[in-house]
Amino acid sequence: MKSTNETMMQYFEWYLPNDCNLWNTLILKANEFRKKGITSVWLPPACKGAGGINDTGYGVYDLYDLGEFDQKGTVRTKYGTKDEYIAAIKALQLEGVQVLADIVLNHRMGADEQENIIAYKVNPDNRNETIGDYRTISAWTKYNFAGRNNKYSDFKLHWQHFTSIDYDDIEKETGIFRFYGKEFSDEVDKERGNYDYWMGCDVDFNNLDTVNDLNYWGKWFLKQTGVDGFRLDAVKHIRSSFYKNWLSMLKREFNRDIYTVGEYFSANVDALLYYLDYNSEVSALFDVPLHYHFKEASESNGNYDMSKIFEETLIDRRSSKAVTFVDNHDTEPGQSLESWIAPWFKPLAYAMIMFRKKGIPCIFYGDYYGIPEKNIPPMKDLLDIFLLARKYLAYGDEKDYFDDPNIIGWTRDGDYYHQDSGMAVILTDGPGGSKQMNVGKNLSDTILYDCTGNVKEPVYVDKYGNGIFYVNGGSVSVWIKKDNMYNL
Repeated sequence: MKSTNETMMQYFEWYLPNDCNLWNTLILKANEFRKKGITSVWLPPACKGAGGINDTGYGVYDLYDLGEFDQKGTVRTKYGTKDEYIAAIKALQLEGVQVLADIVLNHRMGADEQENIIAYKVNPDNRNETIGDYRTISAWTKYNFAGRNNKYSDFKLHWQHFTSIDYDDIEKETGIFRFYGKEFSDEVDKERGNYDYWMGCDVDFNNLDTVNDLNYWGKWFLKQTGVDGFRLDAVKHIRSSFYKNWLSMLKREFNRDIYTVGEYFSANVDALLYYLDYNSEVSALFDVPLHYHFKEASESNGNYDMSKIFEETLIDRRSSKAVTFVDNHDTEPGQSLESWIAPWFKPLAYAMIMFRKKGIPCIFYGDYYGIPEKNIPPMKDLLDIFLLARKYLAYGDEKDYFDDPNIIGWTRDGDYYHQDSGMAVILTDGPGGSKQMNVGKNLSDTILYDCTGNVKEPVYVDKYGNGIFYVNGGSVSVWIKKDNMYNL
């Protein structure tokens, strides 16, 4: 049976203009994405944020406002209106492209009123340790959602629905303040002792009223939008049993699978595996360890051992649960998790996620279209070639040639269902060179060309599938059959 490789696209970056036009632009891209082989699109958070039209969606204020109500100085969100959001989802789905909604449940921001609360100050480097005795603080924790006027839900948030906050308005003091009678969950990452608190008003997932409202909201959101799945924000800060129960409930309610990819931002692959072992309802996690390997390799001046680049990554240890990526909105310059891959290495990194047999690669908007705010040019021309090569040619068994610390390569020997499929990939973080590799019988006795254009001379493959493939210094070459060059 013929099938197409899965490829995800993250359709936003942090510094997009606040022109409220992303959803409308996306409608026009739906057909183009299908043709290029993008099978799913990860959309930014659609809920009204504390920053109104300037909010990226991660400073979530009202989960029930998708750009419908006059709150925080605007009806629209940064990306458009609720109707435009739903129209974009439908346009993608009509083209056979699945839609993943980014949901942010860990915290709230932009409260409407302050409340006096008894709280402890917490050591930010060891959240299990309190500093001094409890005291009364004044915090922005009361959410009335007056602009929505109880439509969809009459649930209001107060301090009882949170565990902690990061500011005391009485002393004008920044810090972490855990509310009296509240405890951080022990089902979170153990970094800094306990990483329950991340930002804003930290949602209390031990509070039954909070959980009931989130259960109701989940059903409401799926009915309203019809999305295919979710990108789960900040899962390492959220009680893991919450998502286990929440996703199980939604799958029962809608009697269908709901694909989910979680953001567990940690370089420790064992932490990711522990989470996946506990929470089988989460379909996949982003391969953050691989991202950090890319970053280290890109900054090592050719001294990184490329033969080990996949070791101790999610794609290595649990490939069926891995979504691979190069960069994203959090890692781009100027952000809290900045870990930007050096530009020269990006073509190598994208080849390593797009032409391997295992894992689902995610293309980043900021790489594809560029980031004008940071003077980062687009990679669209190269990534379009890579997308089509993945869609039509990256099939069949994989043979690795990871026998050198600088120059590594692999081949895909094609399959019966995709004409002329198969390829050879060779890359280096140091000087150029070559490797003899075997591409299998599908491409035997043919001439292959480097679709990147880096190496101009063709390579002849003998009747046994053997060829000597070349790569220039600090680059990647992807060798395919000449007839396919016209498609790419």
